[in-house]
Amino acid sequence: MTDTPITIPPSELSKLSRALPFWLSLGLLPLVWVSALYGGWTLVMVPVATWYLFTALDAALGLNTDNADLAAQESDMFWYRMITIIWAPAQFLMLACLLWYVPQAEHLSTLERIGVFFGVGVITGTVGINYSHELMHQKNKLERWMADLLLGMVLYSHFRSEHLLVHHRYVGTPRDPVTARYNEGFHRYYPRVLIECLVSGFGAEKAMLARKNLPWTDRSNPFWRYWGLQIGFLILALVLGGWSGVGLFLVQAGVAVWQLELVNYIEHYGLTRKHLGDGTYEHVQPRHSWNAAQKASNWLLINLQRHSDHHYKPDRRFAVLQNYGPEEAPQLPYGYPVMTMLAMVPPLWRRVMNPRVRQWRAMYYPEVTQWHEYNKATTPLPR
Repeated sequence: MTDTPITIPPSELSKLSRALPFWLSLGLLPLVWVSALYGGWTLVMVPVATWYLFTALDAALGLNTDNADLAAQESDMFWYRMITIIWAPAQFLMLACLLWYVPQAEHLSTLERIGVFFGVGVITGTVGINYSHELMHQKNKLERWMADLLLGMVLYSHFRSEHLLVHHRYVGTPRDPVTARYNEGFHRYYPRVLIECLVSGFGAEKAMLARKNLPWTDRSNPFWRYWGLQIGFLILALVLGGWSGVGLFLVQAGVAVWQLELVNYIEHYGLTRKHLGDGTYEHVQPRHSWNAAQKASNWLLINLQRHSDHHYKPDRRFAVLQNYGPEEAPQLPYGYPVMTMLAMVPPLWRRVMNPRVRQWRAMYYPEVTQWHEYNKATTPLPR
């Protein structure tokens, strides 16, 4: 008796081959383990691979402006969905094992241990939070729970409420903390957004409960789940690595959140929706988000750079997000890895981006000549 080999139908092989480049993120996990095992120069492997390798690949591979068929069914996206579903347990295992191993690794100095978890934070921020963003937009309860787990691992669970209830509704208006203002440098933006996003996310959930005549303390408030998950991960870090483990866990969470907010900063910098009066704004269009078509960084970020389409049609899975040309949406000159590095140097950022914002304004809103006065007229409404 011979075993019958398991074969994948040709159609499935075709689907797998198209989805395979988006699985490159899994290659970052072995790199952080090399850093933990050897220390020294290997500590730079994760940041270099994430920021510089994909920048080089973008330069070599160029742009991808092809669009997937919008008629694609859920069954056509199995291999695309699998990477986001697999990532949550993979990240948890990486984090838990390193929290146990690194604090007791005698060959690593304190600085090297921090360096390892800096690399972990680059992964949990660049990939983990990004995948949680994809998962939180789905209707499937399992995927939404995985989004909560990934955000709990970086102590930023309120991002889900803020993103879904505030950012998508008010993007490009003064009521959205995440939309970076024209001339607002990242180092000014960052502390502001950390506070305002927490307040606005909690306020949005509280307002939803109030409309049902329920207090914010009602058990249906997702912030109870957020706090429970975050406390649970802190306890896990303490159990696995002691107080040193807690400190290292906080390092990776801080790096991850910094990575997220760098991306948030560049996605809508200087872009505003037209104020129609009486507190209303024009509908969100592709022109209200910066678009980037760099092929390799879109593989790493599962098409997050097609952000114009994500805000225009938030329910689309990443595999079918559409690319828009310069006649429909403003274009970033480089992919996210380069743009986030530029954002860390505000004078350089303004030199690159401010002329593009002014060009965008002249293209879409030529009737507005005094933008300073226009922005003052669209102050936030009371929450």
